[in-house]
Amino acid sequence: MTSASPDISIVLPVYNEEKNIPELFQSLLPVLDDLKRSFEIIVVDDGSLDKSMERLGEIAEKRPEVQVIEFRHNRGQTAAIQAGIDYCRGDIIITSDSDLQNDPSDIPRLLAKLDEGYDLVSGWRQNRKDARIRRTLVSRVANWFISRMSGLHLRDYGCTLKAYRREAVSGTHRLYGEMHRFIPIYASWVGAKITEIEVEHHARRHGHSNYGLERVIKVVLDLFVVLFIQKYFEKPIYIFGGFGIASTLIGILCFIYMLYLKLFEGISMISTPLPLASSMFILIGFICLLLGLLAEIMIRIYYESQNLRTYDIKSYLNKPDQD
Repeated sequence: MTSASPDISIVLPVYNEEKNIPELFQSLLPVLDDLKRSFEIIVVDDGSLDKSMERLGEIAEKRPEVQVIEFRHNRGQTAAIQAGIDYCRGDIIITSDSDLQNDPSDIPRLLAKLDEGYDLVSGWRQNRKDARIRRTLVSRVANWFISRMSGLHLRDYGCTLKAYRREAVSGTHRLYGEMHRFIPIYASWVGAKITEIEVEHHARRHGHSNYGLERVIKVVLDLFVVLFIQKYFEKPIYIFGGFGIASTLIGILCFIYMLYLKLFEGISMISTPLPLASSMFILIGFICLLLGLLAEIMIRIYYESQNLRTYDIKSYLNKPDQD
């Protein structure tokens, strides 16, 4: 490997794909060679239990552009993609699945779209070759929900085939859980110009999918985390405090109604659930307010201990020289 940074970095997460790996590189390498641009391929083996590492080692021995990172045990697709982004060096980063369902021939089209001035190009599997109900329908509902909640309208958040300019992802948060699909949302926060193009999608030839319907629940929960970070990360007191104030007000109203029933209706306080409801809502309100204050302290420690800023500068004209 040369010390110069390549133009393009391909990031491939792999998990138990020993039968797909030879065919994948037979189709991928000619496409990259024809680009006439320097490239590297970062393959992250996510703790495969089959002979995937052996197949990857054979290819890496012949092609120095292929770098292989092996996890000690399975950490998930998001962790594998994050590792690939951490260790790649290209100005353009392209992520793709390694199960042959994404088509390497779409890579030049992604790059051409980036050349039009976009910072992130997302693939859209319009004609998916997956189970119609279990995968395709659920995916469409999930994409609609994510688009409505996030405000960034993409038709296929789940497609791994995406192209990024490095600056579009360098300022994003670390990826956890199933959050790799939310990279476009993170990129939109830093002003990235985002678009979507149709890409090919093939039926799986070998093996079986490692993902089931339980992944939908994880995605929804991760979406709530992303939305919380987007809206309240810098001022968590707004959500904790807002909920706390609302809960306290409900408790006070319960208490006032309880007094009204006692004084004007002659109904004993202990004959209704209002004393318990009033004390519970007021207690929850104070706890939420305290949690909000604690979260505010933690956010300040997060920024100030690392000398981070709460803003991103795109350009600076006539910047004076500093000593």
